[in-house]
Parts: sequence; structure tokens; C-alpha cells
Amino acid sequence: MSQTRSGAAPRTAAEIDAATPADRDRWVDTLRVGSLLVVVLGHWLMVAITTDGQITNALAVVPALQPLTWLLQVMPLFFLVGGVAHAHTLESLERRRPQNRGRYAAFFRARATRLLSPTLAFLAVWVAIGIVADLSGLTSRPGDAGRIARDALVMVPQLLWFVGIYLGACAFAPLMRDVHRRWGLGVVVVLVALACAVDAVRFGGGRELVGNLNFAFVWLALHQLGFAWRDGLLTTGRGWVMAVLGFGAMGAAVAFGPYPTSMVGLPGESVSNMAPPTAALLAQGIGICGLAVVLRPVMARVLARPRAWRMVVVAGPFAMTAFLWHLTALMVVLLAMRALGIAQPAVASWQWWLTRPILFAVLAVVTALLVAVFVRFDRGPRSVDVAFDEQRGWVDPVAAVSAGVLFLGILMVSIVGVDVLGNRPVFFLVGDVTPIVGFAVLAAGLLLLRATRPRPPRT
Repeated sequence: MSQTRSGAAPRTAAEIDAATPADRDRWVDTLRVGSLLVVVLGHWLMVAITTDGQITNALAVVPALQPLTWLLQVMPLFFLVGGVAHAHTLESLERRRPQNRGRYAAFFRARATRLLSPTLAFLAVWVAIGIVADLSGLTSRPGDAGRIARDALVMVPQLLWFVGIYLGACAFAPLMRDVHRRWGLGVVVVLVALACAVDAVRFGGGRELVGNLNFAFVWLALHQLGFAWRDGLLTTGRGWVMAVLGFGAMGAAVAFGPYPTSMVGLPGESVSNMAPPTAALLAQGIGICGLAVVLRPVMARVLARPRAWRMVVVAGPFAMTAFLWHLTALMVVLLAMRALGIAQPAVASWQWWLTRPILFAVLAVVTALLVAVFVRFDRGPRSVDVAFDEQRGWVDPVAAVSAGVLFLGILMVSIVGVDVLGNRPVFFLVGDVTPIVGFAVLAAGLLLLRATRPRPPRT
């Protein structure tokens, strides 16, 4: 977004519209903001505290609501948009730095910094909350209060799974972009086939651990669609094919396969479409990405209107911060309601539906207050730093190692939670992991990433 002629940032709808480059894909920006907003609203709709103090999911209480996730599971759209953004960044970096040395480190460091700055601020606050809860004896207290506190210290950080997986997609983006340039949509076909093969082994009596390969195959396939979008390969006709085949395959998988109805993870289910992701989730993702392709011409005309585009531009800088803090707002409000003796109606009852808009309004206010405090951590530099010394050829391998360590660290923390004093072990991949171990791995990744920073110029 450029400035106005006076040098000030554009404010009015007309100024924002005039300052937007003509080649900017406004629908992509809208999908990014919209997908995070849908995730926020979906979590607000689903999470509830039962009368006996259990944190649960409304979809588990009322299974009839689970088909809503076929359209409300919008994380595939965020990975699609991520592919578009990464393709643009890599093209820009190639123009600014034709030499390959140091380019990978520059790309990954810039993307990781944008993701990790607000994430680390979020973790710092929740670690502090956990320490206070432990020192005050809240987490060891018998009854509902202690159980809710312990559950919150694990549940709220779970949303960081997305940050870890997306960071992994960033790490693979330069390689996958090169592969896309050679084989195009054929790469997506191969990734889809690999995801189906993994599920065939997993559900055919193979080791359950094999299913974790789909954390790569499923999300990289959706991310790869973003490269195809960027290069104009996803036409409206192909969008219809994606939508019909994707949702059709998802429906068949749910009806005749071992896959649950819900496209989000639910407590107590023996099989989850999310952890690890399944071919059914990939089919749903292809279907919803196909809908985005089909709607692109219509939405381009809508977003050409200055007022509609202004809404997206204004919301854009706050979307990631709102995503990180919306569950914190939810826990604050639910616990306050419980303390005040305000009981929630039975899930899916007519009173429950009627009170959702009121609850959402309160949650929006609390989230807005948290965003106002923490959005500063999501306002880092957006350009890729390419100021590398030609002698530092080792930075690319170090950046690649840091990507792997950061990926594991973020995922560990998202699984085991932030209760570093309680330090309760939780199973992760092959064995039990404690919060302290998770944070130690994350810290190691940050140190490796820091080592790739460009050296200051010699005087």
C-alpha cells in the first residue's frame, strides 16, 4: 500500500483504493483476513464449559452440528493464500538478489520473524499466567477451578499448531516453488496421491505413526495450490472441478471410510481429521479452495468498490493478533460468567442460539482490547532483508536447521502447553514431553535463526 501525494498514509476509502497497486489481488487479501475471522468465530461458537467444569466442544455435545465444519474449516484457504504470498516474496527476492547464496536464509528469517514476534509475546504472557496460577495454588486446587485452570494452560496454546505447520510450509516454500515451476499442478497430484497412500497404510493396519507424514503432504498440497493461483493456472473451470471433486471425495470418505464427520478435532474421538490431517481433510480443503477460485471474478468486482476494499485493508493488520488472542478472550469471559453465576443455556437449544450474538459482542470487545495491547508485536518489517555478506555461505544450511528445530519446538509447546512449573508430561509423536523441553527446543531454534542475521556493514 503506497502513500498519498501528501505523504500521509491513506485513510479514506477513496484514498486507500487509489493507493492500491493495480495488480494487487484483493481477493487473496480478503481470504487471508476472512479465514482467520471464521476461525475466531468458529472457536467462539464451539468452545464451552460444562456444568461440572469441563472444557468441551459444542460439536462433540451435539454431533448434528458437525457438518458445519465442511464449510467452517477454512485453514486450507490460509495455506492457499500463503502459497500466493510466498510466491510473490520469492519472485521479489530473486529480482533483488540474483545470486542464490543467502537467499533461502533471507526468505525464511523474514517469514519466521513475522510469525514468531507476536507468537512469542503470546507465549510470554501465558507462561506468566501459568506461573501465577501455580504459585497461587490455583492449578493444584481440587474441584472445578483447578481443573479449568490446568485445562486452560494446555488448551489455549493449542492454536499454535497452525503457527508451527505454517512455519514448516514457509521452510519448504523455496524448494516447492522450484518444483512447481518444473511440473506445475502435477506436484499437487503427487502430494494428493501420497496423502492417500499414507492413509491407506495407517488405516490398513500399519503403524499409527505413519499418519504423521500427512502433516507435510496435506498442508503442502494446499500450499502448492497457491503457487498455481499466482501463476494463473487455477481457472474458473478448474475451480469448479476442484469444488465438485473435493467435496464429493470428502462426502464419500466420511460416508464409506474410517473418517469422522467433523473436519476439526474433537475431544474423545478415536480418529481425528486434523491430527494428523487425513485425505478427507485434504479433499475438503481442495473443495473449499475450488469455491474460492470460482468466486474470484465475482469478488474482484465487489472488492473494486472502495468501501468494500477499505474494510479488508483496515482489518488486515489486526487479523493475526486477533487469532492469537481470541481464545484468551473466550476463557476470560467464560470464567467471568462462571464466577458471576451466569449459566450458559444447553448447547444448540434455542436460548443458546439466541444468546450467541450477545456473547460474540462481548468477546469482540475483550479481544479488541487485547489486540490493542499486543498488535505492536505484529508490526515488524514486511520486506525481505537481503543484506548478506558473500562469505557467509553457511547461513542457508543453518536457516534450514533452525526451521526444523522451530517447527518441532512450536508443535511441542502447542501440545504440552505452558505450565512450566507444573511441567506435566504429555505424549508427543513417540514419547512424553514436558513444557520445559518444548520451550528448550523452541529456544534452540530461535538461537539458530538469530545466527543467520546479516552482519552490520564494516566501517
